[in-house]
Amino acid sequence: MLTEKLTAILRRLPLPAAWREKLGVEDSPIDRGKAHKARRLYLYLPRSEKKRRLTMLLITAALLLVFVVSAVNLIDYGLDYAASQRASAQLRRENQQLKEAEKQSAALMTALPTETPAPTPESTPISQPEPAQLDLAALPTATPVSRLKPLKYPANPYSIVSNRFQKLRRQNPDIIGWITIDEMLDEAVVQRDNKYYLTRDYKGYHNVNGAIFLDETCDLRTRPYSLMLYGHNMKTGLMFGGLRNYENITYYRNNPFISFDTLYEDGRYVVFSVCTVSTDADDWRYINWSWLNSTSVELRQKVINELLRFSIYSTSINVKADDQLLLLITCVDEASDRRVIAARRIRDNEGEEYLKTVVNKTRKK
Repeated sequence: MLTEKLTAILRRLPLPAAWREKLGVEDSPIDRGKAHKARRLYLYLPRSEKKRRLTMLLITAALLLVFVVSAVNLIDYGLDYAASQRASAQLRRENQQLKEAEKQSAALMTALPTETPAPTPESTPISQPEPAQLDLAALPTATPVSRLKPLKYPANPYSIVSNRFQKLRRQNPDIIGWITIDEMLDEAVVQRDNKYYLTRDYKGYHNVNGAIFLDETCDLRTRPYSLMLYGHNMKTGLMFGGLRNYENITYYRNNPFISFDTLYEDGRYVVFSVCTVSTDADDWRYINWSWLNSTSVELRQKVINELLRFSIYSTSINVKADDQLLLLITCVDEASDRRVIAARRIRDNEGEEYLKTVVNKTRKK
């Protein structure tokens, strides 16, 4: 029944003979008459009516084209999102397993019995001369440091790649780190140039979500003073899409710490600035990021001061030029604007509980 109706409709249309033959539509004398009449009617329509019909036809075709292109782009975006999620989940599981294995190995080494030193025979204590009194006025005064010196990794002076990252790099030798923010981010970090991973995932496959990557100028062979990471601000929350949460002071107070592990050492950082700055040198919010790669204490301190000035929060966290800085950078609405989450490495003499009390006193400006 449906086929008969479709055939009847096709017969009434003023189709060329070649099309009718391909469609298998018989061209009866009645149908030919109707088609001829339709063509004659169209020929005798006023020019304005012809123009209106042609315009409507073009508009309909354009809208149909836009709809098809949008549907294809939406499907492509959805496929990229699913592929990115699968790839990240796979590497995340492997990373978690490797971390657990490292913890078990460290616990086993700690549990091994250590040799107790052999008892030494008692001897008569040797009297020591009284120490001479120092003349403090005669001691040389410390001169302020104007240049930072290259540093070796404290627990890894020969820069040996950890066993965990040796295995992760089998997936891709560009993997150089891993970043974790509780309940928001748990992703591998790669490094090549600053364009390659804008449209590729951590395996190098084309993906609109891209990957999180370390700035190309950062050299990890010695312990860097600055680590700048880039990622897309995806509306789905992938990559650095979740960084917008830090603009909520409650979220910041609950999540002030970031873990970033590299090939050579693990790191824990505390956030001290949440701001939006500009890459346009004529903008009043412009920051010269190249100064962070400088060994000049003065230039580094200028950048730190600007980050604190532009921050939406007023905090008491102390930051110095020789602190190791971690910057998470992503785009926002304006083409030249960047959202920046700036953190510094937790110092050896600090505890997270103390820093948490400092962060809880933070106020919005």
